[in-house]
Amino acid sequence: MDDYLPLPEDWDRALAVVAHPDDLEYGAAGAIARWTDQGRSVAYLLVTKGEAGIDGLPPEQAAPLRVREQIASAAVVGVTDVRFLDHQDGVLEYGLPLRRDIAVAIRRYRPDLVITGNHHPTFAGGSLNMADHRVVGQAVLDAVRDAGNRWVFPDPDLEPWNGVRRVAIASSPHAGHAVDLTGTFERGVESLRAHAAYLAGLGGGDVADPDVFLRGMAEAAAQRFGGRLAVPFELVVM
Repeated sequence: MDDYLPLPEDWDRALAVVAHPDDLEYGAAGAIARWTDQGRSVAYLLVTKGEAGIDGLPPEQAAPLRVREQIASAAVVGVTDVRFLDHQDGVLEYGLPLRRDIAVAIRRYRPDLVITGNHHPTFAGGSLNMADHRVVGQAVLDAVRDAGNRWVFPDPDLEPWNGVRRVAIASSPHAGHAVDLTGTFERGVESLRAHAAYLAGLGGGDVADPDVFLRGMAEAAAQRFGGRLAVPFELVVM
């Protein structure tokens, strides 16, 4: 198994697009803390408000709670620009409306790097990925190209944007790059802890303990990254 390569950091602006509140906090947030500490601009776009994510809480109560938790979580790693779309949690469909909404955001933010979640059927180790993650990850990859074509989703108020050079895919089973979490790992843990209501709804176990869960992943990545705690990414060059 080859060692991870350092994820290139020759960029200034990033847009992170994922399905749910908490998706970025399962690893990527530690890298985002590193980048905001370096003075890079990172914004978040959540496709849903995560309203179907807490079994014991009706969607109309869960949505505002999870929005508040996500905003607080983002602030821990230096992100203050957090926006939410109105797609329905749990039943996301790949299609033109989703691609359009993401393409519009890419044109608005004009990022060099786009960050998203795993669009593959499984995670590393073989566990099944959920439909919302797969749908959003694929839509992000396609929307990056859509955003650069003025004849696809034409918008008189927004110019096309062809400036996305790479897409970094978190939690991918095909990761070949990684980001050093030295100095920011604990903030990544605290950013996940900010999703307190969601974690409580998981009912315990390692997945509900941010330090145990994230440390295990970071230590596994460290074995392929010079012994340094790290978060892996699959890198797609556009």
